[in-house]
Amino acid sequence: MSIKNIIICASALLALASCGGAKLSVADEQLARGEYFDAQKTYRKVYNKLTRKEDRELRGRVAFSMAECHRELSQYTRAAAAYQNAIRYGYGDTDTTAYLRLAQMQHSAGQYAPAVRSYEAYLAMRPGDKTAADGLAGARLGAAKDGKTRYVVRKADLLNSSRADFAPMYIPGAYDRLYFTTTREKVNGPRSEITGTKKGDIWFTAKDEKGNWQRPEPVDGELNTDMDEGVCTFSPDGSTMYLSRARREPNSHTTVEIYTSQRSDAKWSAPQKYEITGDTLSAVGHPAVSPDGQWLYFSSNMPGGSGGYDLWRVNIQQRIGSLENLGEWINTPGDEQFPYVRSDSVIYFASNGHPGYGGLDIFRAELKPSGGWAVTNMGTPVNSAADDFGITFAEGERGFFSSNRGDARGYDNIYSFELPDLKIMISGWVLDKDEEPVEGAIIRIVGDDGSNQKQPARPDGTFSFPLRRGVSYVMLAGAKGYLNARQQFVSDTAEEDAEYGVDFILASIHKPVVIDNIFYDFDRATLRPESQEALDEMVQVLRDNPNVTIEMASHTDRHGTDEYNIGLSSRRARAVIDYLIEHGIAPDRLQSQGYGESRPKTITKKLAREHPDFKEGDVLTEEYILALPEELQEEADQINRRTEFQVLSIDYDMF
Repeated sequence: MSIKNIIICASALLALASCGGAKLSVADEQLARGEYFDAQKTYRKVYNKLTRKEDRELRGRVAFSMAECHRELSQYTRAAAAYQNAIRYGYGDTDTTAYLRLAQMQHSAGQYAPAVRSYEAYLAMRPGDKTAADGLAGARLGAAKDGKTRYVVRKADLLNSSRADFAPMYIPGAYDRLYFTTTREKVNGPRSEITGTKKGDIWFTAKDEKGNWQRPEPVDGELNTDMDEGVCTFSPDGSTMYLSRARREPNSHTTVEIYTSQRSDAKWSAPQKYEITGDTLSAVGHPAVSPDGQWLYFSSNMPGGSGGYDLWRVNIQQRIGSLENLGEWINTPGDEQFPYVRSDSVIYFASNGHPGYGGLDIFRAELKPSGGWAVTNMGTPVNSAADDFGITFAEGERGFFSSNRGDARGYDNIYSFELPDLKIMISGWVLDKDEEPVEGAIIRIVGDDGSNQKQPARPDGTFSFPLRRGVSYVMLAGAKGYLNARQQFVSDTAEEDAEYGVDFILASIHKPVVIDNIFYDFDRATLRPESQEALDEMVQVLRDNPNVTIEMASHTDRHGTDEYNIGLSSRRARAVIDYLIEHGIAPDRLQSQGYGESRPKTITKKLAREHPDFKEGDVLTEEYILALPEELQEEADQINRRTEFQVLSIDYDMF
């Protein structure tokens, strides 16, 4: 356990009956006073002496007590091993709690599969136990590796020491100064019998003019004493600090209370006790002030809660009669601690009662219109199998929290977290029909969220825009001398980076434009079904350019008589016009023309790339084709067979 558990475990555990000699009675007394570090060492000595067969039952009881010490010290692997020994020596036969504790320690050590089995074994003995059922749900969650988020978590090495550092907290609105609790060797006061480390003090770090955090140092003034100070919060103006203090008296259990300190000339005054109730036996700690300064939230094991440590609040100005328990949506039979109030409807807290990944997890609670709270686990990597707690936010989704992950001694460290902005982009090209960049192209993108962006394409024809998740967008590209083109799409709602690609192919208003993929029945003017996509795209082009009129032309190859080819191509062009009219295009915007074989195709740059046997500028006349090898003649005929349109005017219905 780190020093945090002095504050959350102030009530003494029930001591075992004194038996087996003075050493065991000393260990029992140490455990009863919450001196877990000293008690586990004493129990270990007693345990190692109990080697006779008739000591088996007593050895199980000692192993259980030793496990309880390791549990309170957050030494989960050691605790699990000790609970297993207690069960092996028969302690679990008389106290099934050993099975629950074993499951919880395996859970907190990240041993999810064994934890599932241990929870199931306990539930077979105690069906319906909510603590075990929620623990089992959490262990299964961890085993399934669900809940991965985009948060980026890093250990804040500059802030941490070789001992425990935890519960970071910003002064409201001042994100260049961070306070936290530490038990590093340089703090005031003696070593703690509870943790084996120095007693906690409050230190701080500040950013320099370049925005870099500086090495931590103790706060100035009379705040820190020989007692444990830690887990602080501030009034909205930053002038008052509320903090937890663990008051230690000889031969008595540790009492945790809330104190206040005032800041004057960058120094903090000697703390004064903040009275909440007349209850002197219950622990009251982990203060958190609401942003409006009206409420003080805290954690306590006082009577009237759901069990363990609950979250409560009291009106700062009118304490008498204003005490409230936050209720069953937040509080469980387990422990709820380290509240952080981000707004009047959003609270963060740590809990080992709600289903989680092990130990304490950080949860977000949002107030619902009905008055209840919707509680959500923050997922990994913010949470881990170990204890994760004590979160504080700067602007946006970033800040610091504390965790004892990866530390077999149970010492806590401070970690930074940040939710990076999602990088959702759309990019592409604006090209002409020959797939060359369109000079002077402008792209506009409008979202149903009210966003409206516009930019010119780069000289190479490329463009890119940032997007938002789950927004419906319409894009329009245009350039002088070209018809507009339109695209429409919806960005994904997934919490992940994404890049969309879309290209615009603009049709020139100065030269004919071939419509690809128009197909007719052989030797007839009947449009084949596979032509529909290309025809629908032509309908959209005319809708996107309502002021143009066009000529729709059809061309045949060199086979057949001139009269026949003119007739066939005229009927085919008319079939396309009829389709456009059926789909809402005004007839007076459309003309049809059949040219037969009279206008052979000139090879463009694009056609030359697609058909490397022809050169740009070649004209596919009958004479040219007859001079080709036989295998290329059909290829040339196919190029000549085409449907295309030519813009006739760009001022339709403008006057």
